[in-house]
Amino acid sequence: MPEGPATPIAPERRPARLSTVALPGADAVPPPWPGEQVAVRGGEVFVRRTPWTGPVGGPREGAPRERALYVHGLGGASTNWTDLAALLAVRFDGWALDLPGFGRSRPPARTSYSVRGHVAAVVDVLERIVAEPGEAAGRPVHLLGNSLGGLVSVLVAAGRPDLVATLTLVSPAMPVYRVPGAFNRTLLLLLLPGIPALAERRLSGVTPERQVRGMVQMCFGDPRRVPRVRLEQALEEMRERAGQPWATQALTRSMRGLITSYLRVGPRNAWRLARSLRPPTLVVWGDRDRLVDPALAPRLADAVPDARLLVLEGVGHVAMLEAPEPTARAVLGLAEDAAEAVLQRGDEARAS
Repeated sequence: MPEGPATPIAPERRPARLSTVALPGADAVPPPWPGEQVAVRGGEVFVRRTPWTGPVGGPREGAPRERALYVHGLGGASTNWTDLAALLAVRFDGWALDLPGFGRSRPPARTSYSVRGHVAAVVDVLERIVAEPGEAAGRPVHLLGNSLGGLVSVLVAAGRPDLVATLTLVSPAMPVYRVPGAFNRTLLLLLLPGIPALAERRLSGVTPERQVRGMVQMCFGDPRRVPRVRLEQALEEMRERAGQPWATQALTRSMRGLITSYLRVGPRNAWRLARSLRPPTLVVWGDRDRLVDPALAPRLADAVPDARLLVLEGVGHVAMLEAPEPTARAVLGLAEDAAEAVLQRGDEARAS
């Protein structure tokens, strides 16, 4: 049997520290950030860019300026990070990619939607960000992932710790062996061999309006929190997706790739890799998550050697959309502590 999420013996769990830095006001809902196609192995992905703003009302000179990459979940897109990236711009230059086949990214070269393929795309984008000229060039990047993007980020950080400064996991799709009841029954067909094409045909018959309504009901703890403008943007995106001939294939085959990854045993199992993570890590979960059981939150925080935990009351599967401010404060607290630890190690090295 595959290795399950057994809780290892761990030191006392650390709660997330929320930064007190001033954040931009939430009066206006920012539009999606602009982006461009970026070359990765096997094709291109669309990457949006959120420029650094510096401190709110403070001097920009000498202020921390680091880099972050945001990775969305199954069926999502780079626009899922619009609000959080705007808040984190006080410290980060931000990049958010559309995984192959999602958002404005075309399918991968061999239409393979394996988790390994998504990991390769994220590594390629990270290497590009590290090499980008300017302040923070050559330094590791703060990596944030949600759901499928969270699992991908665990695998990236385990395999390429040199690229990752800190890791933030928002309801990551860690391996479980019981499918949540909130999943559409059509998706359950993917567990059977030879079925993806049938699932694709069924999903292609669902209207964009129904897809958006279903997404909001499944992903948000309180759908009333979704601003009307965000619903309109989601509907516009879903209509754009409906015009892409590969859209349902990307969803169904990425889902199958996710399930296949759950069956991996041995040292490449995601729970084992989580125990080997080196970057400081933040685990964020909503206690009303209907897609990934919130009971996994403390288990994952216990499994990762240097982890902090933030559980948000009344929040669902997409905390960066539903509760961007507390999520941002926890991410900034993690980055501040990581920067302080780097300085302390430098002082100790010089003293020795």
